[in-house]
Amino acid sequence: MFSASLWRLKSYLRPYAPRLVLIWLATIAGIAAGIAIPLVGREIIDGPIAHRDAGALLPLGLLALGLGVTEAFLTFVRRWSQTGPVLGLETAIRDDLYRHLQRLPMSFHNEWQSGQLLSRATTDLSAIRRFFGFGLLFLVMNILQLITVTVVLLQMYWPLGLLVAASSVPIVLVSLRFERRYIRISRLVQDQQGDLATLVEESALGIRTIRAFGRRRHVYDSYDGSATKVYDTSMDKVRLSSRFFTFLEVIPNVTLALVLLLGALAVGGGSLTLGTLVAFTTLMLSLVWPIASLGYILAMGQEAMTAADRVMEALDTEPGITGGAGGIDVPRGHLRFEGAGFRFPGAERPVLHDVWLDVRPGETVAVVGATGSGKTTLTALVPRLLDVTSGRVTIDGHDVRDLPLTELRSVVATAFEEPTLFSMSVRENLMLGRGDASEEEMEAAIEVAQAGFVHDLPWGLDTRIGEQGLSLSGGQRQRLALARAVLSKPRILVLDDTLSALDVETEALVEEALRQVLAEATGVVVAHRASTVLLADKVALLRDGTITHVGRHQDLLAEVPEYRELLAQDADLDQEGVLR
Repeated sequence: MFSASLWRLKSYLRPYAPRLVLIWLATIAGIAAGIAIPLVGREIIDGPIAHRDAGALLPLGLLALGLGVTEAFLTFVRRWSQTGPVLGLETAIRDDLYRHLQRLPMSFHNEWQSGQLLSRATTDLSAIRRFFGFGLLFLVMNILQLITVTVVLLQMYWPLGLLVAASSVPIVLVSLRFERRYIRISRLVQDQQGDLATLVEESALGIRTIRAFGRRRHVYDSYDGSATKVYDTSMDKVRLSSRFFTFLEVIPNVTLALVLLLGALAVGGGSLTLGTLVAFTTLMLSLVWPIASLGYILAMGQEAMTAADRVMEALDTEPGITGGAGGIDVPRGHLRFEGAGFRFPGAERPVLHDVWLDVRPGETVAVVGATGSGKTTLTALVPRLLDVTSGRVTIDGHDVRDLPLTELRSVVATAFEEPTLFSMSVRENLMLGRGDASEEEMEAAIEVAQAGFVHDLPWGLDTRIGEQGLSLSGGQRQRLALARAVLSKPRILVLDDTLSALDVETEALVEEALRQVLAEATGVVVAHRASTVLLADKVALLRDGTITHVGRHQDLLAEVPEYRELLAQDADLDQEGVLR
């Protein structure tokens, strides 16, 4: 019944091998003790009780009591021993999954819904833990107990033992049919739960937009529709399970009634002793739970297999971007695009093609182009958030694909137009740029980014800013993201339209401070405003996926009509291209 994905997870249990051996030894010994108790009872009934021998009753009674205590103790040992491996399994898989997600490229995260990843890291791993912690153990225990008890029953009185063995045939047939149907519906429920989680997350992050447009009812209807789908599919799953579980309850009870009837007749006819009938019935009753629980265990197993398949879908995704083994002894920050191009998988036309650009250490280039010309894609090639599909990008003569990712991203820092902040303190968000930064360095980065507003927050740098930084304005978020990038002290600083949400006065202050930072680093600045362009030593005009012109701002303004048109709408630029 095990899927290949579920079987592969067994490697996570290897560190707990000694404890697992103890679990199985306790399990087997406990089953043996449980079977021995009715056999001792048979001897008590057919021996001391039948012959009224009080002297022989005490030793057998003490033996039965000892077996009962031993079974209880072994159950305790089994449950105590399995806690560590089960919780360790879930923790290890979750850690590996999270670590692997960090290694996967942006293209993977663009294609997968965050709710689907969240459900795999929570709901699916819980299903796997429950099966390994309960289902798998009891599946083996119950099968072992069913086989052992059936063999004992056949030896005790074969006609009734044959009846018990025959009753397992319809159970096996129905179980196989149930397994095939349940795995399909279980996968559907788990996928729908992932979609629902995505809706909830998007609604929480977009609550401002939803309220601003008065779309609460519309969003609720979308959520209610998805929740109803989960409910309907879950009810189909419950109905399927209930029919199967009912069947499993009926078969053992019908078999028990027949055993009592035929056994009583056999005792009356003298072919069976009373003690044997009592022991037979007691052992028969011990099979009721293993048979009745089979449905729950099979359902749990199907959910675990589906969950394992979903988790392995993510774990089996190979990182499209991996680091090399090269290195730069003393990075200078000489950045070159050498015939670089990029095409999204399956796209007919490339986003970028034949891009040539040379940015020397300490030099700043402003990348200017119309919307959709590929500016953000161009900047993403530098830290390898995306990988070139033709040509190459080099730093100090080294292809960025030959550098370890950690080294590359310590040389290159990026601040995005849409900044990402985390549900942690301002200090922790800043230190994502550099974990060993001192207080003085953080203050300097805050000053450069004109982010002094953080000191006015209730607890200053220790104030938690909420998920995605939604408690801050767009300009405040951009300034914090810029401070984080500056704090990392990179050799190459990439600013992807980072100043777009700032007011004119704040932008002027930030630009003045940035001049000092860019004087010590190689800068790539995506610009839409003339004021931002003037930060750069030279300008690269990006058109139709390639750089058509590179030169000084004043020269391009005078010689390239398209460049002049792109900046013509900037109200702060006069006809000569000079800021007013």
